[in-house]
Amino acid sequence: MSEPLSHLDEHGRARMVDVGDKPLTARRAVAEGRVRISDALAEAIRSNQLAKGHLLEVARLAGIAAAKRTDELIPLCHSLPLDAVEVRAKLDDGSVYLWAEARTTWKTGVEMEALTAVTVAALTVIDMGKAIDRAMVIEGVRLIEKTGGNRGDYRAPGASKP
Repeated sequence: MSEPLSHLDEHGRARMVDVGDKPLTARRAVAEGRVRISDALAEAIRSNQLAKGHLLEVARLAGIAAAKRTDELIPLCHSLPLDAVEVRAKLDDGSVYLWAEARTTWKTGVEMEALTAVTVAALTVIDMGKAIDRAMVIEGVRLIEKTGGNRGDYRAPGASKP
């Protein structure tokens, strides 16, 4: 038998989970994703020839900013104090590879912050590159690692190394 969903009350209505009595613990989450791009866009990124600026750096900064605002974007997420957010963006074989790590010492995990960082960084790649490549595709956004919390650690099978 599976456990009941924590975001539903006894009547099946969505609710924010009460974490008031949970202890503070160190928590970390890592997410990854890709934006498939054309050769022309890859060359423009390599040569820093995009009108909007340095795509990889802007995407990285957008991811960090997004992680800090996750609770504003996802209705049932808790506000939490982030100790650190790191986002990496690099060209990698016909795509922009994105990786994010979020860390906190708090009562709830940072999985959504890491996933939000990757997703917004991917959307930023599309925004900055759309004049050259309108066929970009976001793919493979997923949680690849999580530590801390009641349910223990998690590592996705086949997770990429940054």
